[in-house]
Amino acid sequence: MDASTLCPRFEKGMQILSKRWSGLIIHQLLAGPQRFCHMEAALPSISGRLLSERLKDLELEGIVKRDVFPETPVRIEYSLTEKGRAIEPVIRSIEAWSQAYVEPEEA
Repeated sequence: MDASTLCPRFEKGMQILSKRWSGLIIHQLLAGPQRFCHMEAALPSISGRLLSERLKDLELEGIVKRDVFPETPVRIEYSLTEKGRAIEPVIRSIEAWSQAYVEPEEA
């Protein structure tokens, strides 16, 4: 493979992580298992519909796991799989880079 050929695995990985909100959802779940309402409150700029869609996308990719607890009312928690936790060094590096070089947008 020459230098001008993009690795299909790298391309797919970037597509997953660059999908809007995916990185922030993964970052949020690095703190541990969370319920939907907690994530929705922690990420107020994302709509519930889009959060649900992204969680489903990440679940299909094997990054997020959805656990249903048969309680009354039913409790659902989301957590990172081993594949999802493996992304932590990437997310932490982006976090450090942004702290050093990125200025927040004015509100």
